[in-house]
Amino acid sequence: MKILVTGSEGLIGASVCKNLKKLKIDPVHFDKKFSLDHPYNGDILNKKKLEAAVADCAGIIHLAAVSRVIWGEQNPELCWKTNYEGTLSVIESALSSFKSPWILYASSREVYGNPPILPATEETPYDPINIYGESKTEAEKTILAARKKGLNTAIVRYSNVYGSLHDHHDRVIPAFCKAAATGSPIRVDGSSHSFDFTYIDDVVEGTLKVVSQLVEGKDQLPPFHFTTGRETTLGEAAMLANKAGKKDSKIVEALPRNYDVPNFCGDSSKTRTLLGWEQKISIEEGIERLTKLFQQEYS
Repeated sequence: MKILVTGSEGLIGASVCKNLKKLKIDPVHFDKKFSLDHPYNGDILNKKKLEAAVADCAGIIHLAAVSRVIWGEQNPELCWKTNYEGTLSVIESALSSFKSPWILYASSREVYGNPPILPATEETPYDPINIYGESKTEAEKTILAARKKGLNTAIVRYSNVYGSLHDHHDRVIPAFCKAAATGSPIRVDGSSHSFDFTYIDDVVEGTLKVVSQLVEGKDQLPPFHFTTGRETTLGEAAMLANKAGKKDSKIVEALPRNYDVPNFCGDSSKTRTLLGWEQKISIEEGIERLTKLFQQEYS
């Protein structure tokens, strides 16, 4: 069985592709990071390439996106075009395929904005506060609407995934861990802001559980959270990284960014019940692991 993975070379995509083999599934890589002459080079806005890539696939794991809030703020037009119009392109390519592949869409906790009650559940209303969240919200709606056109679709919502060197080193947890590993100052933009940080291995395990459901033909699946249900402030995360690095880095506090959601944690009880998934790696263990990886990288 072949499954197309858009955004296959990103943080989550690379790990998903590696682990699909365990399900006896052959991942078809599709990413702009490949050189233009590479057979796996692909942009979800290039309909011709996308249709060719999906032609022989039973499913699509759609991870490709402008994947960070700050990038969306810097280029809102590209964010909307990629995240919303790109998702429409994925849906249309699936509909044009004779195999009518299912689609697993990777969404974000940003669709909730500032939830009135925490931890947020999958039923928490959409209320995004930035262009990234808006693009993800509208993409989710199109994914759900595609069910009426005969496609089997599923949605997973991620929350601050971390845990690999195969990531942008300026993202918050990698930045903290890298600084702690090298003894550099740790900059904290809004130390009281808190998030539900989730370790990459846990997130990929959960994603593959949803893939298994789709492969088995399960339909009308609800959105799934892969969250810990625990809020960790940025100040706490910086201190955990500093402790793991054992170099007594200076922690420098700065003002929070005005387009960030200040607090979030998610309830994953439905995911535990329906998928048998549970978070295994705590924030303490995850930060220690990643800091050690950076220490090995820079030793």
